[in-house]
Amino acid sequence: MDRFNSMKKLIIPFVCITALSACGGEEEKSKQEEKFAIPVETTVVQTGNVSSFYSTTATLEAPEESHVMSRISGIVEVINVEEGDRVTKGQVLAVIDAKRQRYDFNRSEAEVQIIEQELNRLNKMSNKEFISQDALAKLEFNLQAAKAQRDLAQLQVKESQITSPIDGVIAARHIKVGNMAKEFQELFYVVNQDQLHGILHLPEQELTSLRIGQHASISQQHPTANNTIIDATVLRISPIVDPQSGTFKVTLAVPNQNAALKAGMFTRVELKYDTHQNVLTVPYNALINQDNTQALYVIKDTTAERREVSLGYRENNTVEILSGVSAGEQIVIRGQQNLKDQSLVEIITPLNFAAIR
Repeated sequence: MDRFNSMKKLIIPFVCITALSACGGEEEKSKQEEKFAIPVETTVVQTGNVSSFYSTTATLEAPEESHVMSRISGIVEVINVEEGDRVTKGQVLAVIDAKRQRYDFNRSEAEVQIIEQELNRLNKMSNKEFISQDALAKLEFNLQAAKAQRDLAQLQVKESQITSPIDGVIAARHIKVGNMAKEFQELFYVVNQDQLHGILHLPEQELTSLRIGQHASISQQHPTANNTIIDATVLRISPIVDPQSGTFKVTLAVPNQNAALKAGMFTRVELKYDTHQNVLTVPYNALINQDNTQALYVIKDTTAERREVSLGYRENNTVEILSGVSAGEQIVIRGQQNLKDQSLVEIITPLNFAAIR
């Protein structure tokens, strides 16, 4: 028993010393943490314009296109264009053998000349009593019929040359030299892509937000290194809503002079609804989302103060701030994930920040 009491007297002071040492170590560690400044990069709250957009997809169509047909039958003798070639209105695309049509034209032309000569002979006769008025009228009618037959034969000769009805690009060629072209057979498909139409279908609740002439941005569905943003405008708005899908049709006018877009493409569209001017703006990546609230860290001297903010419109990486900060205040845009309210911070340049990260 005495031995146990002796050991107890030795253990109790040791435990107390150990506890005091641990408390002192934690206090020292806490002080070190308080003195440690977290590196951050900052910017200031600015004023600017921010727009509201509706993002969706659209299919591009060519408003001007033509399926070039053959008006006569015959062997294809010449093809002057290939797929991808630009053509102008009236340019000869191909030539069909028109020997039969030329023979018909020559025969019709000869018939017209014969009837005209007979009419001239009768009209020059001095004694009109020997001329039958019925015969003269019949000749005049025959002349009109012959001229009509001649003009039709001449038209068929002209139609042996297949021409483009519009300016555009050869999108498809359906014939080869030596093929037999049939009447009303499609030979070429020509499309004008200098201006395209973007067709999109929006939910009916968006109908009140759209108007003719409204701006939109068009870009490719799958961005590439050469991807460009093209400014488009709302050309037409359907006045009815499809009862099955609950959507209405919107047509965009899409300029395409540099041929960056093609008919049939699926594209991304951002319709600009509204713009708030001269409002407070900050980079969107400066925000911290905690417990379904948005917050910013504002620099006060050497500490970061957490501020809850209300957001308005967002455009790309710029977001409108409705409340919580003032213009010109310094906010953290990098390193805020490591901060807490009233954390000690060190403001550094982007180059040094990258080195530390």
